[in-house]
Amino acid sequence: MERLEDMSAAASATAQDKQKEIDFFGGMDAYDVFTPESNARLIFAFQRLTGLPRGAQVADLGCGSGAFTELLRQAGYDARGLDLSPKLIAAGRQKYPGLDLIEGDVERLPFPSGSLDGVLLSGIVHHLPDPRRCAEEVFRVLRPGGKFMAFDPNRMNPFMWLYRDRSSPFYSPVGVTENERPILAQRVAGAFRAAGLVAGTDYLAGLSYRHVASRWARPILPIYNAIDRLIFNLPFMNPLRPFVLTYGAKP
Repeated sequence: MERLEDMSAAASATAQDKQKEIDFFGGMDAYDVFTPESNARLIFAFQRLTGLPRGAQVADLGCGSGAFTELLRQAGYDARGLDLSPKLIAAGRQKYPGLDLIEGDVERLPFPSGSLDGVLLSGIVHHLPDPRRCAEEVFRVLRPGGKFMAFDPNRMNPFMWLYRDRSSPFYSPVGVTENERPILAQRVAGAFRAAGLVAGTDYLAGLSYRHVASRWARPILPIYNAIDRLIFNLPFMNPLRPFVLTYGAKP
């Protein structure tokens, strides 16, 4: 009995507080933090790392108000989006008429097993204290040979650590949910491998933000964007780039 209680407590400690996610994003009319050029770069990275052809059936998990789902559609994919926030799904439906957007949980996907050619995880993994259940669901819904890519902030990047990691003396909780943490690349890749997927890691710099919630950070945002573009794009800075791209396939 004690062992079962210990396991239950451990599971609870690593569970995402979904209501806090819903409440946080319920206060927004849209969620699209990058410049249009940066959004396009992320979709190009998805095309490059997955090699999926036009017409492939792709789900955008953590789609928010649908910015990346719409870009996937424009790129020729049969795209649908899923997000936990009913407010953002409603906003996306209004902004992108005809775009297939649904409410749902990445840990309990409403898609049939083996039904998708590809999955884009749009900045969602770092909202999950334990990504294993999400990885298992990605494995389940992908067809054999199906591909996936996730993008998330990199804990090894000094700016992401200083601003967004709770161990930093300069950590700011403004504009993030209590669930969020920058990720360690190998830990996330390991979770996808444990789910049965082949997984690799790449990194991306030069994604310019157009807005941050923290007032003290806003004046230095242009400086951050410039340093990110000029310094972290250098080849030897690869593991320190601000974003981790976790990608791979279902065997």
